Amino acid sequence: MSIENLKTSLPESAKDIKINLNTLLTEEGAPGLTPLQTWTTALACAYATKSPTVIAAIYADAASYISESDTRAAQIAATMMAMNNVYYRAMHLIEDPALKSLPVGLRMQTIGNPGVDKGDFELYCLAVSAINGCGACLVSHTQQVLKHGVSHQGIQSSLRIASVVTAAAQAALI
Repeated sequence: MSIENLKTSLPESAKDIKINLNTLLTEEGAPGLTPLQTWTTALACAYATKSPTVIAAIYADAASYISESDTRAAQIAATMMAMNNVYYRAMHLIEDPALKSLPVGLRMQTIGNPGVDKGDFELYCLAVSAINGCGACLVSHTQQVLKHGVSHQGIQSSLRIASVVTAAAQAALI
């Protein structure tokens, strides 16, 4: 399945999502991002939606832009943020200093060495954290992405990708 096939399968109520998919995953539609960043961000977001239809469509179109290590990084971002976003969102919301002082005790080795450029990986984690709604992780990954030279426009593009990929997954369920 390709994104074109995905778009044709979406209901009429998703007209705006179809149009956004047309433009967003292009250099003009994702200013501040390279094609590699755009497609790997989209794939990480697809994994985060848990939609086999969206994953297959984005992977099919991303394959000519990304490598096996990029695919693995997208998978790591989606799975590690699934864990971290739950934990750090809960810690942020609980606001208990005694609880926050305890060691996290979760293995996170792959975050330190994801097999791709660290700035790019932080960008993928940022987009997935937006999908998962973790404010603490959004702040942390935004700071890291900026340190690695991604522009504010690139950050906005990654968040736009996260929102449209999530909406496509929702529309695919409808």
